Order: sequence, then structure tokens, then C-alpha cells
Amino acid sequence: MTYVLHYAPDNASLIIRLALEHRGLPYRTQLVDRAARAQESAAYLTLNPNGLIPVLETPQGPLFETGAILLWLADTHGNLGPGPDDTDRGDFLKWLFYLSNTPHAMLRLLFYPQKYTTPDHADALRDGLTGQIARSFAILDSIAANNPKWLGGTEASVLDFYLCALLRWCALYPVEADRSWFTLRAYPALEHICADVETLPCTAALQSAEGLGDTPFTAPRYPTPPEGSAT
Repeated sequence: MTYVLHYAPDNASLIIRLALEHRGLPYRTQLVDRAARAQESAAYLTLNPNGLIPVLETPQGPLFETGAILLWLADTHGNLGPGPDDTDRGDFLKWLFYLSNTPHAMLRLLFYPQKYTTPDHADALRDGLTGQIARSFAILDSIAANNPKWLGGTEASVLDFYLCALLRWCALYPVEADRSWFTLRAYPALEHICADVETLPCTAALQSAEGLGDTPFTAPRYPTPPEGSAT
């Protein structure tokens, strides 16, 4: 089957696209036009009732939640992370779920505070979140510095792709906010992972498809996609 990736540029779908490209899997894309709020349309909600991007259409039906899609691809096709019988499987799973449940979840709160609190509390929410997000990256940096196979190893894993996207977004979004709290140089092991992922053919594919620029992870700039918009 040719997978169908419902995507928007520079959204969480880019993590899935990196995995698909890296593994050489057949897929086509379907733009979710955020400017037209297509993620809230009846058609899209039949795929993901939460109205979030991405969705990957598979023989087992539409999959959503970034971490779930990555795990399904890794287990279905291999070479994206430790398999079920690998001795590193437990560590791989706990950090995959950590990325999904902690920094990614907190970034959503940071980017869309109006969905979770009143306008007069939005600044306080952001101020509290930035320190927690920075701490989560410091934890990941200390883990990556010990050179585990599944994070910054010789073979790229879905953890690398997930991490690079999260770090990219910290440097760019929200557009109007003060982002002086974040610098990639504060996390040398993670910066090294970003540099490595930038050399991969899967990243070159995204640079073209989503207009991510020459250094999408080490020195990101706002995307100039051929279709759609990031926000």
C-alpha cells in the first residue's frame, strides 16, 4: 500500500515524513490547509476526531498521535528503532513516550495557550513552561551524551527525528514571542544529533517539500513551503 500522510508544513507531520523518507516507504501527501482550518472539517475529523495533524492512512486504518505512528512504522518496517526483542527496546520506548508526553505536550501548551487558559493567564503559563521545557532538553542532552544506540547513534531512529523537530520549533515559534530562553548550543549532544540528521537524504527531501531551508535543525528559519502554511 502507498501510505497517505495528511500533513501541514512544519507541523508534527514532518517527523512522520522524515521516517517515511528515511525508510524509503511509498507514500503520498494530502495537505491539511490550516489557513482554511481544514483540520476541523468533517472529513478530517473522521480520520482524527481530535482535529490534530498528522494522520497516516495505513492498511490498519488511519493512525494519529505522532508517537503512535512512529512506533507503528518502526515495528512494521524495522530499521527505525530497536525491535520488540532487542535488549534496548525498553529504553527506546520510555524515551519515545517521554518525547511525546513531556516536551511535545508542553510545546503545544506554549504555542496555543488560548486553548488551555484564559488570556490574562497566558503569559504566566508561558513563563512556567519555558523552564520546564528547557529542563526536559537538559535531561535528553545528558542521555544522548552517553551515546545510546537509539538516540544519536550510527543509525538514525525515530527518536532523532522527533527530537530535531521539537528543537526546531523552540527556535521559531510562537512567532510573536520572546524565545531568548532557548539556544541549541546549550545542549551540545542534541546539537550534534541535529547536525547529523541534517546530512541525511530524508532531510533533503523535506527541505524541498516543505521549504525548510539549508539548516532546518541547527539554524532554522521560517519555512517557505510550496503549498500550505505552518500555522
